[in-house]
Formats: sequence, structure tokens, C-alpha cells
Amino acid sequence: MKSFYTILLFYIFFSTSVAQEVNDTTKISYLNEVVISANRWEQNLREVSSRVTKVGTQQIQFQNPQSAADLLGLSNQVFIQKSQLGGGSPMIRGFATNRVLLVVDGVRMNNAIFRSGNLQNVISLDANAIEETEVIFGPGSVMYGSDAIGGVMDFHTLNPRFSTDKKVKLTGNAFSRYSSANEEKTGHLDFTIGLKKWAFTTSITKGFYGDLRMGSDGPIEYTRPNFQLRDGNGNDIAVINPDPNVQVSTGFDQLNVMQKIRFKPNDHWHISYGFHFSETSNVPRYDRLLLKTGNVFTSAEWYYGPQKWMMHALNVNFVKATALFDQAKLTAGYQEYEESRHNRNFTGGNRNRRTDRFEAVKAFSVNIDFDKQLNPRANLFYGAEYVSNQVGSTAKRFNIVDGTVSGVSTRYPNGSEWSSTAAYASLRYKLAAKWLLNASARYTYVYTYAPFDLTYFDFPFTEASLKNGAVNGSLGLIYNPTSNWKIYSNLSTGFRAPNVDDIGKVFDSTPGTVVVPNANLEPEKAYNAELGFTGKIADDLTIDVSAFYTLLNNAIVRGKYTFNGQSQIDYDGTLSDVYALQNSSELSVRGFQVGLLWDITKNFKLASNLNIQSGKEKDIATGLDFSPTHVAPAFGSIQLVYKKDALQLSAYMNYQGEISYENLALTERADAHLYAKDANGNPFAASWTTFHIKAAYTINKIFTFDVGVENLFDKRYRPYSSGITAPGRNIFGTLRIKF
Repeated sequence: MKSFYTILLFYIFFSTSVAQEVNDTTKISYLNEVVISANRWEQNLREVSSRVTKVGTQQIQFQNPQSAADLLGLSNQVFIQKSQLGGGSPMIRGFATNRVLLVVDGVRMNNAIFRSGNLQNVISLDANAIEETEVIFGPGSVMYGSDAIGGVMDFHTLNPRFSTDKKVKLTGNAFSRYSSANEEKTGHLDFTIGLKKWAFTTSITKGFYGDLRMGSDGPIEYTRPNFQLRDGNGNDIAVINPDPNVQVSTGFDQLNVMQKIRFKPNDHWHISYGFHFSETSNVPRYDRLLLKTGNVFTSAEWYYGPQKWMMHALNVNFVKATALFDQAKLTAGYQEYEESRHNRNFTGGNRNRRTDRFEAVKAFSVNIDFDKQLNPRANLFYGAEYVSNQVGSTAKRFNIVDGTVSGVSTRYPNGSEWSSTAAYASLRYKLAAKWLLNASARYTYVYTYAPFDLTYFDFPFTEASLKNGAVNGSLGLIYNPTSNWKIYSNLSTGFRAPNVDDIGKVFDSTPGTVVVPNANLEPEKAYNAELGFTGKIADDLTIDVSAFYTLLNNAIVRGKYTFNGQSQIDYDGTLSDVYALQNSSELSVRGFQVGLLWDITKNFKLASNLNIQSGKEKDIATGLDFSPTHVAPAFGSIQLVYKKDALQLSAYMNYQGEISYENLALTERADAHLYAKDANGNPFAASWTTFHIKAAYTINKIFTFDVGVENLFDKRYRPYSSGITAPGRNIFGTLRIKF
């Protein structure tokens, strides 16, 4: 362990967020990059008083991520947790799930049933249809409202390009990829038809993923020595796994389709419409399939049904100076999201009855944003937002032997609603030639409603409704001493209003534990301070450092509860301890991100990232301190890139530090079966380091071939909080066609 932390100290001097596009040797000054996520309008990064990182097209194509979750991981500043292969839950600065916000082409993706447990919604996005992703760190509630506490992930999908002359312009990309670790077979095609006033982009991706093979060198606790199946006589049995490094019941497949249309009738108007569709097959919940009661599997089946996501997005931009604005933008979105959970016990009286629970959310949102230059020193950004969600939830119990169907409780109150109405204003003011002030404020009103069905539970209420208002603000100061340096500080607040998942959910977090509704929740409130600087130490050396502290008051956490005076109730045939989400905690997270980009020569670059954070969760009633669940251990990467003419090579390493049993969150200790064991037999998050090599060769203007070996030394490792072991040695090859 001492050697590991010695290496970490070395990384402090060789780590960077400015290296996010290290693959592009033609890259201009980092501070002159244009970002959108910070205030919903384009602006130079030197004018932004928060930390923002980007993952661009070249990096995505070179690294070949299999999912949008893996794409976020390319930043090496967003930690990715996975409970199954068809998943990926981003953690940002100690926050995750419903405390971080997903945005797609300006449309909010978070919905009323985003939970505090690990979320897989980001995989609905197609990594191969993403043109660029921006991550803004820290509370973004002033611009984006509820949920934007840890950060905002803003995805920009492929944008149709107009023809610059009278000719029709046809361009496109296609690729076929194979990966050995999970026998991935993915095909992708996108093409754009550009006219003078119209442009169209179509994208389609289909991926097939088999059972994932882990590495051969690492903790034995991560292996899969046996697995469950149903034999020809209709019995559930456990069988020996002929290869314990193969994670049986992890494979799935996925389809993504996107269609975008742009129309530019004149220089003042710009209209864009986008249609997105994603659907997975059934996705086995691998971490639940590993769980045993004694030496017997708890579940015979546990899988997510097809995860479906559909979105219509309309963007209308009007550019013309008026008394009220110079630019106006309307963003409207309609989404339909479907998910389901299916589980059946391995033993007991319910072993032949599968419980099927289905959820559907219809979400509508509209934003209107304005940009007005008040004078040469001042720019005003302001706007309004409305979001509405409707939740449908049904359930049944299906006998797999005789086909009979019976009733069972739903996960959420069917017919629940969640809505948000807000207005905001932001001022960018140039105090002096080198000083810039950003000041913002927002008011948000949130309404949550849940009607309860008394068929299966004797709730002491028939409905619950919450009405919450929140005022948020931010104040940032930027000092640009030279064209190559930026020093910034920022104070900001954020909040998360209780949603339908918080006030109305009934589910088993683990077998023997049931979470029941709590209609008396209040919003979580976050307070954040950040200080950072970016600049060139020398002509070929750029450093980027930021430090932050976030305090979350009134934090909603799961705790022991009583239901009609009882601490235990029967749930799905199991006597279960009663828990509920409650405003019973205070959570603080502090840390820093530090890095460096070194242009060694014209063709060689060295870059990496280091992220260190720590946190404390305090139970308000008892005063006891705990480790928060979503504070990741130290993690990052270091990368050496060579690029000349048609050839690009990269050798890099990723790493994660250890979290001992003493510092492991109580929720993670409860999932001891997912962790390595220390000398005392206690679970802990083991440290790991992996090495990778990749290459891309442009054969000609049409063909490019990518090849790589990930996890070169076949390390067996499991990222913190994950329920699935990471891929072992993975050899991939991709043939790309550009036309």
C-alpha cells in the first residue's frame, strides 16, 4: 500500500483536466474553448467560474467506449459504478444518482422516479451519437433546478451540418467493432444530408454483449464459482461454473436510433428537431444474482426488463437585437421512459412465482432562455422553465409453472405527478480588464403528488402532496492575469426536492428489508465553495487545480422506521425490517482535482488526472458520523500519446485507491458479498492499477483501423461500490469508414 500512495503523490505532478482532448495535437488554448453547460449559452471557458471538463469526438472515437457511462469515464474525473454489465451510475464529487443531473441537447433527462440507489439511465444514450459531452462540477441548480447538486452532465448529440454552397452535401461514418472480454459485436452508421437551408442526420447503433470475463489476477471473492439455472425437470439448481472468471448472466443487447433535422430559413431563425430512441433487451441484475442466504442463492431470477427511452426535442433559436434580448432560445422536450424489474426466489413457497413490476414515466419540459448585452461590460442571461412528469406503475405475480397471474403491490403509487416551475437570471460583469464577476439567482417551485393504493398495505393516508419552493444563487469571481492563466472562485447553492421515488416507493433494498413511503420529506439543500486555477507554467506545460467543499443539509437518507407502529412487516412473503427515506442526515464532501498537460515534443504528450475526495455523513438524531456511500476513493489516470501523420498511439494507466473496512460506508458493508475481504474477514474496497495500449491508423481518407488491449496484465478488479467485476484483458478491433 505504501508503494501505491507513493505513486499517487507522483501523480499529483502529472495529472490534468486540460488533457481531455489530448488525442488532438492541433488543439488550441484550453481557456479559449467554448462551453455551453455553464449558463445555457456559448461562452469561453475563461469566463466560467466553475470547473468544466469536456469529452470530444476525437477522444470518443479513439477510446471506443461501449456505453455512454464508459464515455463519461473517459474524463477520468467522473467515477463510474456498475451493478451489471448493462449499467453505469456516475459519481461526481461525492454525489450520484438523483443528486447529479443528466441533460441531453438542452433537455433535462432526470425524472420523478430517479432514485438514491444506483441508476442506469445514462446507458440509454448512444456513445457513438455524442458529438461532445461537458461536465460542470458542483451545484448547477441556478441553471438547471432540482437534482444538480454534485454536477451536471450535458450531452450534445451529432449536429446536422448545412451545405456551404448549392450542392447537396452527403457525409457519414460507419464502423464495426469486436471486443473479446464480453464478445461485443457492435455496428454503427450515421450520415448527414446537408442543403443550404435544411440538414438531416440519421444515426443507428446495434450492440450485442455476451457474458463478461473478468481478469485472472486478483481477489478470489470477485469470481463466480457457481450459478443458478432451471433444469429440464423444472427445478432451480446451482451448478459449478466451468470458468469462474466468466460472469454468467451478464450479457444483453441494445438498439439506439436518432434522427435530427435542422432548418435555417434566414440568418435570424434556427430550428432543430431531434428524435431519440433506445431499447435494451432484458438485463440481468448481476449483483442480486450473486447474493446468497447461507450457501443457497437468494434469487433464481433477477433481471431488469427492456429499458426503453424515447425523446422528442425541439430547439428554436432567434438571433436579433431587441430591447429585451439579443438572442432567444426555446427548448421543448417530451420523453417516455419505461423500465421493469423481475425477480423470483430460489427456494421457499414463492419459488415458482415471479414478481413483475413495471414503471412508465411521461415527461414534458420547456425552457426559454435570453441573452442580452446591457453594455460593453455587462451581459444578462435570464429565462424560465417548466417540467411535468406523470408516473405509471403496475405489478403482477406470474406463476411460471401453471401460468396463473395474481396481484402484488406496485413499486410506486400509480398516477403520481411531479412538476417544477422556475425563473432565473445571471449577470456576467467585467469589473476591470482582467477581472470578471458572475452572479446568478433562481427561484424554483416544485409540486409532488402520490395517491396510495390500500389494497396491500394499510397506509395511514390515501395520498400525499408536497409543495416546496427554493431560492438558489451563485457568485463567482475570475481573474485572468494573462491570456494563458485563469484563477477563479465560486460560491453556490443547490437543492433537490423530494420526488415520487422519495415519498411513495415500496421496495426491498435488500432481502429482509423493505422501504415504505414517507410523506413528510423536505428538500435537501447544498452549499458549495470552490477555488481553482488553470494556466501555463511554461510554453509546453499546463496545470489545472481546483479544490472544493460541499455541505448538504437536510439530506434524505434511508433509516429505520415504523409502519403502523410495527418495525417489521411481511413483504413479498418475507418478514422484513421497515425502513423509509428521511431528512435525518448532514453530509459534507471535500476534495481536490489536480493535473498537468505536458507537450513533450510536437508528437508526444503526457497527461493525466488525479481526484481525491473525502466525506462525512452525520446522523442528526444520534450525532454519529458515517462514511457517505458515493464518495469514491482516490482515482485517476496517466496517459502518454504519440501522434504523427496517420498513426496515433496511446499507453495509459487507470487507478483507484483503497477504502478500508473502517472507512467503508455502512450501506456498502451491508453488501459484503461484493467486496474483497481483509485479514479479519471484513469487506473493503481494494486498490488497483490497470495498464492499456491503443492505436489508430488512418489507412486513407475513407478507412481507419482502431486496435487496443485494455487491462493488459489481466488484473481482476472491481471499481468501488460496483456489483460486477471489471473486464479482464480485452482485445478490441474497430474498422471505421468515413465518407
